[in-house]
Amino acid sequence: MDALVTTQWLADELSAPDLRILDATWFLPADERDAAAEFAAGHIPGAVHFDISAIADHASPLPTMLPSAEQFAAQVGALGVGDGDRIVLYDNSPHHTSARAWWMFRSFGIATALLDGGLVKWKAEGRTLERGAASPVPRTLTARFDPAGVRTLDQVRANLDSRAEQLVDARSTARFNGSEPDPRPSVASGHIPGSASIPQRDFFNPDNSWKHPASLRLLFEDEGIEIERPVVTTCGSGVTAAVPAFALHLLGHPAALYDGSWTEWGADPSTPKATGAA
Repeated sequence: MDALVTTQWLADELSAPDLRILDATWFLPADERDAAAEFAAGHIPGAVHFDISAIADHASPLPTMLPSAEQFAAQVGALGVGDGDRIVLYDNSPHHTSARAWWMFRSFGIATALLDGGLVKWKAEGRTLERGAASPVPRTLTARFDPAGVRTLDQVRANLDSRAEQLVDARSTARFNGSEPDPRPSVASGHIPGSASIPQRDFFNPDNSWKHPASLRLLFEDEGIEIERPVVTTCGSGVTAAVPAFALHLLGHPAALYDGSWTEWGADPSTPKATGAA
């Protein structure tokens, strides 16, 4: 199974016994939308809701942080996902949150695919929807944490001197340059020094599908990012940072993600902050 599958491919595979479909739609409080209610109102047949707020490290003061492998395996296994399944992720969020779910699975050594265009494209094509809550049968899932794709504050701070890894910030331009205040009162404005700004929305076509690989490569190159060199992605809270990480995956160049992202960095008085253009 490819990392990016089409709506037609998924429609043809819906009845496959080893296929598991997860709706990873998630919203910020400012969106004033209820992901669980929207799932119940209409989702791809056979899908279950993957809540990135619930499947998170609740001992951390930061939102949506990666949980332990044991917690991930237990919660996702309860959604009916087991070893050997083919897993397809999609969302209906302006933040393209299925990419975050993809990164979470990848961090635990589990391959998944994203549905190109998500629920937006599926609905635009007039495809079948299912309503109501899902009732999955729990299965056993094995998860093993791989730290290669995760970065901590200390690692990103050390990189300011070494410059061994390039930083890509997926937030809006206004949030990146500091002209728009951070929505969290305790978090400063601006960005991590040395970061490049590539807003996550720039990776998508008007129909919500991913841009062609050649166009994805240009997005990075236009901001001075050499995709053959190591890249760390970041954003507000580690969610949309998964968008450029997945784009790099499509281009054959794995990236790491700073899970705490600007929520952690911007709230820490000891970290340097930059404003203005990159």
